Amino acid sequence: MFSNIFRNYRFRDYNFRLLISVVALTIVGIFVIGSANPDFFSKQLLGLGLGLLVMLLISLVDYDFLLNFSGVYYLLTCLSLLAIFFFGKTTGGATRWIRVGGFQFQPSELAKVLLVIFFSKYLSDHVDEINEGRRLLITAALAGIPLILILREPDLSTTIVTFLIIVSMLFIAGLSRKIIAVALGVAIPSISFLIFFIYWKGPAMADKAGYQLKRILAWLRPEEFPESSYQQQNSIMAIASGIFWGKGINNTAVDSVKNGNYISEPQTDFIFAVAGEELGFIGSLIIVCLLFFIVFLCFQTASKAKTLSGKLICAGIGSLVGFQSFVNICVVSGLMPNTGLPLPFVSYGLTSLVTLYFGIGLVLNVGLQSGRRRGGLRF
Repeated sequence: MFSNIFRNYRFRDYNFRLLISVVALTIVGIFVIGSANPDFFSKQLLGLGLGLLVMLLISLVDYDFLLNFSGVYYLLTCLSLLAIFFFGKTTGGATRWIRVGGFQFQPSELAKVLLVIFFSKYLSDHVDEINEGRRLLITAALAGIPLILILREPDLSTTIVTFLIIVSMLFIAGLSRKIIAVALGVAIPSISFLIFFIYWKGPAMADKAGYQLKRILAWLRPEEFPESSYQQQNSIMAIASGIFWGKGINNTAVDSVKNGNYISEPQTDFIFAVAGEELGFIGSLIIVCLLFFIVFLCFQTASKAKTLSGKLICAGIGSLVGFQSFVNICVVSGLMPNTGLPLPFVSYGLTSLVTLYFGIGLVLNVGLQSGRRRGGLRF
């Protein structure tokens, strides 16, 4: 049995560059979190330890074995997302968490990684039919169920990122460029028209608008909706105040946006604002470069994968880190509406951190399989 789960790998095939990059970024995040809110320092440190354990274990488990249970992962994803509506905890107008005793769990974070595994198996099994109408409808239905459940929480940002991950995997699997071009030709004008409509007609609907529409209005007309835009405006101010070298971790500067508590929950979605203020342009650039390097290494591993399913796993995890990082940094810098999405490996959140390490463990295993040769474990 164990021979079907664990393989003999060569130690030198282990992707230590990816491992070191992920851990280094997490450590930077832990120190910034500790400065933003000292109460969460030890918890995130615990998350790093648990994440490393999960990553190292998963990296040694044959991903082909894990793919055999892809249907179970999909069912688990849908059931956990559905459970939100019966046992979920509502915070800030959204129901995204399930609390069990003293533990709080966010199903949508795990869902992203489990859906990567599911669609890696599904798309590799149906690669020859990927551009057929019937298969496209089935694929859309399979993707639509969890996406709708996430959207209903409501969590538009996670819905968009999860959708982009699935689309990226479809592209890697061989989805026709004509289909992609048609989809973009419809989506881009539609989104542009929607933004234009909200800008001109949105204020008249503000009193009856939900919190998501108010966030978009606050992004488009910040001076007219200060109660909804202050978070982003203070975030931009914090990043700008860090200038080149920053004010330093745990600084006591009286002009600090963070020290003045002008950013609520700075250890989560707006952690990059704290990093910008305390580490400056150089520190922010290091974080962005580490994120980019992690995405690059995921896609590099994908290019060397021995199977299409392995390629899709790496591309899916790389897309997750890339798209989520892009959206978070755009929000914090005011380039997109406030969406409530954590910065991978940097923001506080044990569910997010451990599931990301789980995903990286999958990528590491694909890399080991790519470099594996006949014989036992060699150093």
